[in-house]
Amino acid sequence: MAVAARAGFAARGLLYVLVAVIALRIALGGAGGERQADRGGALGELAGRPFGVALLWLVGVALAGLAVWQLSEAVFGASGPDGSKVSRRVAALFRCLFYGFVSYSVLAYAAGDRGSGSGSSDRQTDDVTARVLEWPGGQWILGLAGAGVVVAGLWILVRAVRRKFRKDLRGEALSGRARPVVEALGVTGGAARGVVFAAAGVFAVVAAVRHQPGRAKGMDDTLRAFRDLPAGPWVLALVALGLAAFGLFCWCEARWRRVGHGGAPADRVSRRSRAGSGPRRTPGPGSWRRRRA
Repeated sequence: MAVAARAGFAARGLLYVLVAVIALRIALGGAGGERQADRGGALGELAGRPFGVALLWLVGVALAGLAVWQLSEAVFGASGPDGSKVSRRVAALFRCLFYGFVSYSVLAYAAGDRGSGSGSSDRQTDDVTARVLEWPGGQWILGLAGAGVVVAGLWILVRAVRRKFRKDLRGEALSGRARPVVEALGVTGGAARGVVFAAAGVFAVVAAVRHQPGRAKGMDDTLRAFRDLPAGPWVLALVALGLAAFGLFCWCEARWRRVGHGGAPADRVSRRSRAGSGPRRTPGPGSWRRRRA
């Protein structure tokens, strides 16, 4: 299970790095603007590389492993003293469903269904938003959902700045040189990811208030919106570098993330098991007499 989780973190990091590369090209006005700066664009970028199809299969399988690991955390609890809390189990279940869907879309794309994983996030967002606005009370539903995304983005941002991710890492395994680098990537990457989430939520709230589905934006349009700000290309470049930092942090998680279950870190459990599996001392011939006395 540990191998599956670590492979999944590596695959997630690869997708974020590819999205960041596309976003950076858009910021600099290069040819990368032809691709969508989202998961679909990342898959297209990966497919165009040597052995791209094989890499797509590896990414899809790795993400499936991450989904299975999240399911195991939902069932058995995560590592750490609060790993068995209901809130953490529920969050792990939602992440399991999300990564399961992403894994399916990547595998379908690798199998030849180019419309599965490569669909524009902006078009999908418009379709979903328009459908929700047609429901009774659709404006309220969309507005609350958008507000929830804003809160989630701010929560991600605050957790990153406060370095809450440290409790999920095997700090004792980090060297003195690696620790500040990993923490810098975690803070920078998490903050950038939180900003993108919060901005997407704001656009959803605006779409609900104005009853205009086109106001809602997927990841690509959200990133491109930063380019329309004053000094926009530089702002988008900074956000892109932040997303790249998060991708690198995911690779650090693949190396140093705790992946134990049942409220105890995996390394602590393994140390206890190794200690318990050592040779037992055989009582000496005089010990029985001393106990009788």
